[in-house]
Amino acid sequence: MTIGLLLITHGETGAHLLATARTMLGVCPLETEALGVSFDCDPDRVLEEAERLAARLGNAEDGLLVLTDMYGSTPANIACRIQMRYRARVVAGLNLPMLVRVLNYPTLSLDELAEKAVSGGRDGVVVCRLPEGAP
Repeated sequence: MTIGLLLITHGETGAHLLATARTMLGVCPLETEALGVSFDCDPDRVLEEAERLAARLGNAEDGLLVLTDMYGSTPANIACRIQMRYRARVVAGLNLPMLVRVLNYPTLSLDELAEKAVSGGRDGVVVCRLPEGAP
């Protein structure tokens, strides 16, 4: 499998998450790029850059997984437009547990990897409670 991974996020969120995940894991087993979207950007220009990255990362056979930070936002809308032209899956709600989960399963198919992303992101959101009887 040679699935590519593209993070499309507000500002440098994706780049920072990717750097943290690489430090934690010591390796990045998928070819990965992070594309930051500024608040004053021209979405059409960012789409051009996203398409350039998608063409480089996405394998016609295995595909491209695109992770974005917030559904309905400019980065997510750009990600969804990528999905129209490339064999890609888009998952919104990017967080560090999601990214680490994806990088831990680099041999899965595109659909399986998208599901792992969702489960990793969901499982990483918890309410931290003190043990019963703690002050």
